[in-house]
Amino acid sequence: MVKIITITLNPALDCSSTTPRIFADGKLRCSAPVFEPGGGGINVSRVIQRLGGESVAIYPAGGSSGENLNNLLLAEGIQIQPLTCESWTRQNLNVVTTLDNAQYRFIMPGANLTAAEQTQLISMLEAYSEAEYCIISGSIPDEMSENLVSNIIQHCRLHNIKVIFDGSGPALEKAVSTGVYLIKPNTNELAALTGAEYLEPEELEAKAREIISLGQAEVVLVSLGPQGALLVTESLCEQIVPPRVKKNSTVGAGDSMVGATIVALVDGLSIREATRRGVAAGTAATMNHGSELCKTEDVESIYQWILKKQPLN
Repeated sequence: MVKIITITLNPALDCSSTTPRIFADGKLRCSAPVFEPGGGGINVSRVIQRLGGESVAIYPAGGSSGENLNNLLLAEGIQIQPLTCESWTRQNLNVVTTLDNAQYRFIMPGANLTAAEQTQLISMLEAYSEAEYCIISGSIPDEMSENLVSNIIQHCRLHNIKVIFDGSGPALEKAVSTGVYLIKPNTNELAALTGAEYLEPEELEAKAREIISLGQAEVVLVSLGPQGALLVTESLCEQIVPPRVKKNSTVGAGDSMVGATIVALVDGLSIREATRRGVAAGTAATMNHGSELCKTEDVESIYQWILKKQPLN
């Protein structure tokens, strides 16, 4: 039985390359492109696979770009359940300039799902009614109704599946209004979610507890970038701080944090220990170029550093 399913409503075929510098009008000579699977939930499944876990990635796929995405995931050993759709899967471009190590991310608009395709996606979840966790991660195409998020969450609740939502904007608001197990906002997203223009560090706990007290989430894991994350539940609040590392890319850092956290929970670790592994994975992901995600050896090394600096007892 697969205990984790991931849902990506806006998947992508990501292309990464390098060039010395970017300037207008002239031809930019680039290195050979590297194609990788992209999209929040898909990246979470990739991290879970790297860390020895197992999941099923559910996502829409269309056109030749969708077929390429499927093949790349299968080559990594990911279990997939693609929903064949009319619209082609989008393609994104990530370029790093080698002279100054600057990163340029060109994000294309996602494909919308028809009403029939959205209904079909919900139906596909019936095959995984015994899962323990459902991770909904990534953006949602502009024209797609946020009600799909609510419908997925309601379906999961009927089957006692804990939902983790990692997104922003109206979709995040819809998710918490329906009620989920865990959300992973950054400080700006937490501010918007609680009706604030800006939050000082000392305000984060109170705002997170506001969400918990309303029954909108059981766990709020506030992403703090290089400062790690703030874990807030009904009974605890602590900041997990990682070591300083050389940052080469932020692509997939949040997905790495979520994937590592949920693998640890499935393995029976406490939420405190699980989020330490999550912060370690998120930090490890920033050490790599492009969308390479985290490496197992880096995750373990950073995790042990965190445990030494912030022991569980």
